[in-house]
Amino acid sequence: MIEISGINKWYGRHHVLKDCSTVVQKGDIVVVCGPSGSGKSTLIKTINGLESIQGGDIRVDGVSITDPKTDLAKLRTHVGMVFQHFELFPHLTIIENLTVAQIKVLGRRKAEAVDKGMALLRRVGLVEHAGKYPSQLSGGQQQRVAIARSLCMGPSVMLFDEPTSALDPEMVSEVLDVMTELAREGMTMMVVTHEMGFARKVADRIIFMEDGAIIDDVSATEFFTGTPSDRAKSFLSKILSH
Repeated sequence: MIEISGINKWYGRHHVLKDCSTVVQKGDIVVVCGPSGSGKSTLIKTINGLESIQGGDIRVDGVSITDPKTDLAKLRTHVGMVFQHFELFPHLTIIENLTVAQIKVLGRRKAEAVDKGMALLRRVGLVEHAGKYPSQLSGGQQQRVAIARSLCMGPSVMLFDEPTSALDPEMVSEVLDVMTELAREGMTMMVVTHEMGFARKVADRIIFMEDGAIIDDVSATEFFTGTPSDRAKSFLSKILSH
């Protein structure tokens, strides 16, 4: 579903991604972790072209991100993205947030888009909030709306960039519960997160990054109970001790 082949990226003279390669199969749940500044968020944003690359190639379902002929807007309808800070439109109601892209990008009729939006709000437990504005919802509720909004487009892949890091601790579980349910339903997912309990419970594979490079790319079992790199062991010992 996703093929990342030897990609490199620089910000000026700073080498942010260094020869990164990995493959995500259909239905895989891959967690990307590592210390701050290791390149995790940049890596995941390259997959749908939100960050450009200066070397290598990325293919999503066989389509190259770097090919000038690729319609990135069309490709992004198949690659859902959930950000750290929700990115909801503050001037639109919740149901309007869920329908605007369906209507403008997918060309759905308004009634059809509303039906789809309401079904997904029901799925994330927020149907009663359809007429409210984002500012009237908690952070956890807003993030669940953001997940529902991405699902409205019918993506084949979901990317999550630290989806719980901006939330109060008591709101984290309600978002992770939705993500866990998606995983159980077979959604292909790449998730940048420090939530190691979620990773241990749901992930098929763990990618550990440091200084722009992929240090470990192993099964979740190998990462947590086997012999990952010494750097990954050190990272885990600090995270799991709290």
